[in-house]
Amino acid sequence: MGHHVTVISSSDWKREEAIDHLGADDYLVSSDSTCMQEVADSLDYIIDTVLVFHPLELYLSLLKLDGKLILMGTINTPLQFVSPMVMLRRKTITGSFIGSMKETEEMLEFWREKGLKSMIEMVNMDYVNTALQRLEKNDVRYRFVIDVAGSKLDQ
Repeated sequence: MGHHVTVISSSDWKREEAIDHLGADDYLVSSDSTCMQEVADSLDYIIDTVLVFHPLELYLSLLKLDGKLILMGTINTPLQFVSPMVMLRRKTITGSFIGSMKETEEMLEFWREKGLKSMIEMVNMDYVNTALQRLEKNDVRYRFVIDVAGSKLDQ
């Protein structure tokens, strides 16, 4: 689709799936400082989906001049970063919960045209507490989706 896609993860256990099944071009393990330094100042933007507190300097260092860090995960603690990292290289930190209805429709149409599918784990409402515990342990492949219709809430 015209972009060089790099997946960044905290461990190596998603590498094969990211490259072979999701079509990523590269894979970085964020805890591998040598590897991360080699990629410094090379990315145009990063879509950050991490749902727990994490220092942003590591990711900001990967961005080129005028690069953007786009936050998609909600975190209930203040963000931490050294402001000169943003100012000296004209980097932008931005975010969004969700696009507009029109943007969502365009994204879904794009996925339909390309034959893309999301990778999720469907759970019922009675599994939500376990799902939250698994999130805290980083024991989730991609995303949980709650099957409200199939949860039999009226029983």
